Amino acid sequence: MICRFDRLPLTNEFVDLGFSPPSNSFLKAEQLNEPEVYYPLKLFVSERTFLVQVDEYKKHDEIFSQDYVYFSSYSSTWLQHSKAYVEMMTQRFGYHGKSQVVEIASNDGYLLQYFKEKEIPVLGIEPTAGTAEVARQKGVESWVEFFGVALAKKMVAQGRQADLLLGNNVLAHVPDINDFVGGLKIALKPGGVITMEFPHLMQLIEHNQFDTIYHEHFSYLSLLAVQAIFAQHGLTLFDVEEIPTHGGSLRIFATHAGDPAHSAAPL
Repeated sequence: MICRFDRLPLTNEFVDLGFSPPSNSFLKAEQLNEPEVYYPLKLFVSERTFLVQVDEYKKHDEIFSQDYVYFSSYSSTWLQHSKAYVEMMTQRFGYHGKSQVVEIASNDGYLLQYFKEKEIPVLGIEPTAGTAEVARQKGVESWVEFFGVALAKKMVAQGRQADLLLGNNVLAHVPDINDFVGGLKIALKPGGVITMEFPHLMQLIEHNQFDTIYHEHFSYLSLLAVQAIFAQHGLTLFDVEEIPTHGGSLRIFATHAGDPAHSAAPL
């Protein structure tokens, strides 16, 4: 297997959970007597960055399709978490009616709806058409596309660079992490802020959270690995928080390397 970050061979096995069908790939009644495809569920770790990862056995556009079943707004606790985030970020960074907030993997508008209530312009990037349509019904503008360098350039061409560029539980879900983080760099305005939330690898290890390992999670992230990936693409982490969601996660804050708008010493 080749590391999805530095493209060098991986030889150190992290965990082997045998074979498993893809998560959220539910069978219909007429499929119950048909063969079901199982894929290896084996993780490797890079000795260079400690990025833990699984190979891409099922393509991400097959996983995040029209039939994707996860709607973020079904969880009342997740809505509370999102609303608290909007309040915190608005107070800390002063977003207003001329700011641009962009969320990657915006799902059904579960979070952006709270920025919209404050009359702050929002844009959702969401590859699953069913959830994006629900967001649109809430008045949340949503583009049904995968995020990466190409889409970031489209945002720039349309004047939609972000003052706040956020993604909750998406960084672990992208097979081409360099294209994704490279896109963040392009889509962020000078002086802008990126926040990303992701399950913390340390919690997985300490609490034996093997049930959080599945094919939809391509990467298992530590602060060390994320710092290295962001730095490679000209982004600097300037703050981090430990949060309780998803069994223990990190929320990182990043900006353009050397950007004077966030002068705190890099982590």
